[in-house]
Order: sequence, then structure tokens, then C-alpha cells
Amino acid sequence: QVQLVESGGGLVQAGGSLRLSCVASGRTFSTYTMGWLRQAPGKEREFVAAINLSGRSTYYADSVKGRFTISRDNAKNTVYLQMNSLKPEDTAVYYCAADKRVFSTISKWDYWGQGTQVTVSS
Repeated sequence: QVQLVESGGGLVQAGGSLRLSCVASGRTFSTYTMGWLRQAPGKEREFVAAINLSGRSTYYADSVKGRFTISRDNAKNTVYLQMNSLKPEDTAVYYCAADKRVFSTISKWDYWGQGTQVTVSS
């Protein structure tokens, strides 16, 4: 089992940047596919980005491709989401997630953090 704690959310103007961090408990972080998902008010939770065990493969939603970058540091048990060129429609609660399966087989992530609010003003 793994516990996830996100940080780095906040209020930013459109066009600005934020970096989210997610620290995982335990000594098996490198065995989990890691992901970021988000949920805007009145909308369903949606996939944002994911990264494989080594960090060499990354996956993005079309809506964030070219603006967001996911990365991981297995020595620090941390996954990051660098968000650039932020838009008001990026406003949401962002959740870190972990799963033992490879990304292509994940339909519902096993472990979730508590979420961090990102608000982008126009």
C-alpha cells in the first residue's frame, strides 16, 4: 500500500506556471505507475498525465500536451507535474494517483492523494 501527499497548488494568472509535487510513502515507489488526474467543479474526474516506472515513458491528455510535463524522482519518492501556459479551464483539484499495473491497462487507479487546488484566473 502507498500513501500519497500532493502539494504546490495555488492561484495563478492565465499564462503562468505552477509545479505540483506528490510524495509517496514506503520503499516501493519505483514499482508504481504514477499519474495526475483532475476534477473541475461539476465535472467528472479526468486523466491529465502519467509516467511509467523508470520515467522514460510519459502519457498526456490532449488538452495539456505541450504545456504540462510529468516527471519522477524515484530516489525522493516524488512525482511532479510542471504546468506552463496555464488557462482558466485548467482550474481544478489535482490528484496524484498510483497503480501497480502498466498504464495501458489502468482503468481505475488504485491509490489516490487528497488533492490540491489549482485556480487559474483570467
